[in-house]
Amino acid sequence: MNKPKLVLVGNGMAGVRTLEELLKLAPDLYDITVFGSEPHPNYNRILLSPVLAGEQTIEQIILNPLDWYADNGITLHTGKTVVEIDRIKRVVRTDEGLESPYDRLLLGTGSLPFILPVPGKELDGVIAYRDIKDTETMIETAKTHRHAVVIGGGLLGLEAANGLMLRGMDVTVVHIMPWLMERQLDDVAGKLLQKSLEDRGLKFLIGAQTQALLGNESGRVRAVRFKDGSEIPADLVVMAAGIRPNTALAEKAGIHCNRGIVVSDTLQTITDPRIYAVGE
Repeated sequence: MNKPKLVLVGNGMAGVRTLEELLKLAPDLYDITVFGSEPHPNYNRILLSPVLAGEQTIEQIILNPLDWYADNGITLHTGKTVVEIDRIKRVVRTDEGLESPYDRLLLGTGSLPFILPVPGKELDGVIAYRDIKDTETMIETAKTHRHAVVIGGGLLGLEAANGLMLRGMDVTVVHIMPWLMERQLDDVAGKLLQKSLEDRGLKFLIGAQTQALLGNESGRVRAVRFKDGSEIPADLVVMAAGIRPNTALAEKAGIHCNRGIVVSDTLQTITDPRIYAVGE
């Protein structure tokens, strides 16, 4: 008998962990296919900061190497982005036109970094901090450039700033709120944290509002301009201003979303019982 087909869209931590648990419970139940937009097997995104800081390597944060997929009979498509779910024909399609049929579909599409809607956001040297590619860009830039600006004084922004500082860059953290990590700390603790980080070499602009990113003739970022008209040099700008659930694929397929994909207690989407969602 042909096994029912399970397709996972998103090769991240939550989706692949779901597969691990499913394989423990019923190892031969499904014919499984996984689509991941990154050219990597499943890795621990939380440990990108130690990689940036030079404490770990990319290889050390891989959770499920390519052999794991093969050993479990899973078809893995890396570097393939699913752009359409055909709920009538029950197939998913990638940006390259590859189709894969499903009987059950699991969406693990995660989140996207929020990019400030300011002029110059498309300049070379302006990145988010979300994946291996971003981390590698920061590591390479630190070898040849000096001035880095991190926009966002939350945990992720501070980790990015610390890693870039350890790699020899002159780093300024720009934070629009009155103190650092305002969601986790009160003002006293936030200011104590700032003082501690300043003693280690980081600079801070608290309450500063980014107005524009300025570029040079070659199209690379060169400075950050603020609403008060002041500017600071920047060879690299890292946006760490939060994330938004990546619901575009589900919304395009008519699946009910409300900030994120809405699911039942069994992780089934409200709209289509054949489609499930997990993770951020």
